[in-house]
Amino acid sequence: MRIAIAGAGIGGLALALSLDAAGFRDVTLYERTPQLRGLGVGLNLLPHAMRELTELGLADRVAALGVAPATLAYFNRFGQPIWSEPRGREAGYAWPQLSVHRGRLQLMLRDAVIERLGDAIRLDHRLVAVTDRADGATARFATGGGEVEAEADVLIGADGIHSALRALRYPDDGDPAWSGLTLWRGTAVVPPFLDGRTMIMAGDGDQKFVAYPLEAPRPDGLQRLNFIAERRGEGSADADWNRTVDPAPIAELFRDWRFDWLDVPAAIAAAEEILEYPMVDRDALPRWSFGRTTLLGDAAHAMYPNGSNGGSQAILDARTLAFQLATAASIDEALAVYDDIRRPATAKLLEMTRQTGPEKVMLLARERAPRGFADVHDVIPATELEQIAADYKLAAGFHPDALGQRSSLTVPA
Repeated sequence: MRIAIAGAGIGGLALALSLDAAGFRDVTLYERTPQLRGLGVGLNLLPHAMRELTELGLADRVAALGVAPATLAYFNRFGQPIWSEPRGREAGYAWPQLSVHRGRLQLMLRDAVIERLGDAIRLDHRLVAVTDRADGATARFATGGGEVEAEADVLIGADGIHSALRALRYPDDGDPAWSGLTLWRGTAVVPPFLDGRTMIMAGDGDQKFVAYPLEAPRPDGLQRLNFIAERRGEGSADADWNRTVDPAPIAELFRDWRFDWLDVPAAIAAAEEILEYPMVDRDALPRWSFGRTTLLGDAAHAMYPNGSNGGSQAILDARTLAFQLATAASIDEALAVYDDIRRPATAKLLEMTRQTGPEKVMLLARERAPRGFADVHDVIPATELEQIAADYKLAAGFHPDALGQRSSLTVPA
């Protein structure tokens, strides 16, 4: 079976590795950029994604890239605690949660693809057209040397939020929808906060600060921190996704956010680089699979980062699709079953992220106690907080009970 993948991001590379593990060898990735440079900032791999990377034999390599947060904690904009819970192994999972740099993860996955599949990545190939056939698809790519064609039995669009394959299938889809929020993402080397292994979210629906360590504390006592600063009404949907901005004005927006456990403006001011992003997503689609083509990752279900689940869902897509291609009676059946399994699940999750997902606890705290509180349980009962956290885990597929009981996506030898 000839399989072509448009896009060599996290989802596309994870798919290539999953296909290889499922017994497919004729796999080619077509990446529109002329070089994989490992761009981006931090992301979290949740236990359900780490289960899949572990079954691909990559657990140690991923673990070497980052740090396993022990706790996730939510605070209001005054630094008062709302809710916290253990994460990863500390929460009883058989697999950890890992905070890693997206670029380092992408390059590690690229290296694994080269080791296992050889010369399978074609750079500077931008998908521009698809011709459907009864037994496959012909993809046309624009390259620096002109247009080229590739025949495939299956073509997968793993080419991100601005997916060319999605645009070909849904020409009236339009641009991603802006939430009205702008994100400023960066890393900084600062003194550790709390226990040095906690992921924090502070604020509410109008302004928020998210931070988590990307490494263990250094000998000098400092630690590399990944952060996201978020503000409503700043920037626009037309912002350049790779636009570098001056940290000083962003730090000024958070000038009063000095907690006894973290100096937020100081962390922002210490950033080596800050990239500005509009917080956007795309509407859920009625179908992903057309003929012998389908979508995967952000191309299929770009969603807000609430819940830290985008990269993990792309990995789940990849593993599910490879499993179906290896076990279904036909390619057509495999694509249909993949669509039936993953599309409704991610549509539900996308809707939950629009309602802020587990970060709903911060909105409730602001709504019920805008000037703060002595004890959060005076304004939000513990049972309500617990239910919000559990509901999101179930929707995202990493509730500990459900994840442990789910059958493996590794194809039997």
